Amino acid sequence: MADPEKIRQRIRDIAQRHTNVTVDEIEWVVNQLAPFYAVNVRDARHGRLFRVGNRRFMVNCHNPGSKQVKAYSVDE
Repeated sequence: MADPEKIRQRIRDIAQRHTNVTVDEIEWVVNQLAPFYAVNVRDARHGRLFRVGNRRFMVNCHNPGSKQVKAYSVDE
């Protein structure tokens, strides 16, 4: 498990570049939050559906099978 500062830094890095972000990067952050929140990740038709605590959000991919995330998913 990463320390909280490393998790915050990774979130900042992803938010600043918001293009060329992969699902794996977002999933890493979500998995690091598992000790603090109930976490669930599942595949969806056009991306991945995440649940962290009582929040749910969808991360959309460019093409089925692609690991690159659409920029508007990161912006939200």
